[in-house]
Parts: sequence; structure tokens; C-alpha cells
Amino acid sequence: MIELRTPAQIEQMRPAGRFVAEVLTALAEQVQVGTNLLEVDEIAHRMIRERGAESCYVDYHPSFGASPFGKVICTSVNDAVLHGLPHDYALADGDLLSLDFAVAVDGWVADSALSLVVGTPREEDLRLIETTDAALAAAIEVARPGNRVGDIGHAIASVAREAGLSVNTQFGGHGVGRTMHGEPHVPNDGQPGRGFPLKPGLVIAIEPWFLHTTDEIYTDDDGWTLRSADGSRGAHMEHTVAITEDGPLVLTARD
Repeated sequence: MIELRTPAQIEQMRPAGRFVAEVLTALAEQVQVGTNLLEVDEIAHRMIRERGAESCYVDYHPSFGASPFGKVICTSVNDAVLHGLPHDYALADGDLLSLDFAVAVDGWVADSALSLVVGTPREEDLRLIETTDAALAAAIEVARPGNRVGDIGHAIASVAREAGLSVNTQFGGHGVGRTMHGEPHVPNDGQPGRGFPLKPGLVIAIEPWFLHTTDEIYTDDDGWTLRSADGSRGAHMEHTVAITEDGPLVLTARD
């Protein structure tokens, strides 16, 4: 069921959005060559405990997951692009890292992701991150009353195709509220003017993700991590956005 939030409820969602943004900002500043993915998870876990928030991931067990996730953040490295399960791995110079983080604060959820290069960057990785970020910005721009979910997907796919990238629609954005994943599904491709209408009070996570040379993915042996079929690297960006009468409100905006 698709639920619309009142202006008062959207205000109540702001603390969750701010906290998710704070954690991702802190982690992006702290990760460096040699940082272990389990350390990243522990930092996020400690910040959750200190804030009195609730992880959306640790007990999460959807149909596509092999078991409950068991960690509080997704850490996807290089050819991993989504749902990366933190494990005993020390980040190397030049690694492309995506962090995806969702929590509930006072019963309201916020969800966001970012990608960054650890140490010395490759130009193609920086371009991929920039393209993914540009697709997110284009999608947020059309997240306005009167438009439809298809306009969001079309905006994302247009940026991707202009950059010569293909688009996977298996995993995309989603409704956000009392739970992390709700209706509507927000695919990363679509037809303008088609799909569920964007109405004031709708809160969604918009999350483009692209791979360098493919749109095909497979599930790692850990039962969670999604990797590119050809070994190419991926980038992932996401914000929780409320549709308001005045336009899009990015609840997880980072300073």
C-alpha cells in the first residue's frame, strides 16, 4: 500500500534523515587505505547505539537474501555495487567503495548511499561516480507534484545513456516511511508521464546505480553482495526525498 505523509509527519522524518547523512559523512571522512570493512560496520554500529536509533539492516531478511543481513551498513567494493556484506577486508589504494545506510529514528526511516574512491583515484571511477550523482540530481529535480514515477526513471536513464552506460531495473528506489522498503517501486528507467503520480506527502528513496560496462549482476557466495557480471566497477547514490507542494525535499542531504 502506498501511504502519503502529512507535513507534520515529514517534519518528524527529518531527524532520521539528518542522522543518516551524519553517519555517511563521518564514514566518508574516516575511511582510508587499510580501513577494514568490519571496522566501518563497527563505527556505524557505535553511532547507532549512541543516537538510540534502530538499524534497518541487521535483522533484514527479504526473499533475495540468503539469511538475515547481520550488519548495519552495506559496504560494496569495486565490482560489488549493491548489498555488500561487510567482511574481513582491508581497503586498498584505489578501491571504489559504496556505502548504503538506513536506520529508524523515533519510528521513522531514512535511507541513503554514496560512493567514493579510497586513496588514489582512477579517472574512470571518478567519472562513474559523477555520472551516478548527476543522475540522482536529475531525478530529484523532477520529483515534483504533477509528475510520475516514470519521469524519475526517465531522468536517471537519460543521464546514464548520455554517458554510454546501460541501466539495470532489477533493483531501484522505493517508498520510505515506517519501514525501509515500501511502495511504490521507483525503477531507474521509465517513460515520462507514466507510473504512479507523485503527490505531496509521498516519501521515496531514489537510488541510481551504474556499472562501467554492463548492467548484468550476480549474487556473491555470501548470499547478499551483488557484483557485476563482467568484473567492472560500480557506483551507487541514494537520497530519501519527500514530495511537497513546494517541490522535492531531500531529507538525507549532506553538508
